[in-house]
Amino acid sequence: MLTLNSRNVVLEGLAKGQRSMVLRLRQGGPEPLSLEQNEALFMQSGAAVGPGQTVLALERNANAAAHASGRIIVPDEFDYLGDGDVLAVELERPAVRVLYRRNSRHNSFLLTERCNHYCLMCSQPPKDINDDWIVDELFQAIPLISPETRSLGFTGGEPTLLGERFLRLVSVMREHLPATALHILSNGRRFVDPQFARAYAAIGHPDAMLGIPIYSASSQTHDHIVQADGAFDETVRGILNLKTCGQKVEIRVVVHQLNYAHLPVLAEFITRNLTFVDHVALMGLEMTGFAKANMDALWIDPVDYRQQLYEAAAVLQDFGLPTSIYNHQLCTIDRRIWPLAAKSISDWKNEYRLECLDCGVRERCGGFFATGRSRLSRHIRPMREN
Repeated sequence: MLTLNSRNVVLEGLAKGQRSMVLRLRQGGPEPLSLEQNEALFMQSGAAVGPGQTVLALERNANAAAHASGRIIVPDEFDYLGDGDVLAVELERPAVRVLYRRNSRHNSFLLTERCNHYCLMCSQPPKDINDDWIVDELFQAIPLISPETRSLGFTGGEPTLLGERFLRLVSVMREHLPATALHILSNGRRFVDPQFARAYAAIGHPDAMLGIPIYSASSQTHDHIVQADGAFDETVRGILNLKTCGQKVEIRVVVHQLNYAHLPVLAEFITRNLTFVDHVALMGLEMTGFAKANMDALWIDPVDYRQQLYEAAAVLQDFGLPTSIYNHQLCTIDRRIWPLAAKSISDWKNEYRLECLDCGVRERCGGFFATGRSRLSRHIRPMREN
């Protein structure tokens, strides 16, 4: 796993009086760069420092930054940082958090830790706290992101609980990054309000999609999994409102012991009632957060539901719905649906096992969550293309 956050940092010569500062890194060279106020020089051996500049340096290069006006010294495991990356520097703790990596395809922003669901398998357990500072940082960070970025994600918690601030963030994305696809994870319930759905649509983002979970065709089962009465009905009505407004919607299904048996029934429900959605993702379980706490109730070896997964995917495919399989290893699923399997696990927490070293399809395989090593399929083994 990549280190994205650390409190093992040294800050010198930085202005106080604010919670944090958001900086874009610039790669140094033999001649001093002209830096903006919200930029810092990523100090490497031989790089020249201009007057009054803030420098971020690895511990091993700390001496080279000795004469900089402002210094941020971080552990050497941040050596993957590069030109155009964006980070937040917390001035009081102190701490550093990497917000965006220019060379990564897996950049996403947590908007809030608050949520009106309490999903049994939630990988980001909700907190009932005031975390408005997160959005304050994002308003600073988004203008610093490379306009060549192909896609970004908004996650939570539940982003739409931010109300008008959520809509403003989507607007800022449209303004500064109009060519960047935006994928928003939401439970969809806020869009049961037609006015909110219309306000979201009115932003006119050219390539935004909402990823909304439906875990069962049974409202009782779905509501139990998300631990919220009435959630199923509001979610479905929210999807209907969004599609009425011409917005892109993806249905996301996390598969586990409580819903695997009826995956084909859910697929049929989607093809009969939500035929207009833009994508369906059938997803493996990440064994962290609440999933780890509820392991005995949730865990099932993917091999044991491979038939139901195949049947559900076949129903969706036969109807012409774009379908993907996320977070599964190829050796655990039916070969007939290998073409649907995507490398979906974020690069900073994706890993492979020793058993994968001799696998002929490793480059196509989704790999494993480094955050969820407590349970693995009994069927992990090297595979061949044919």
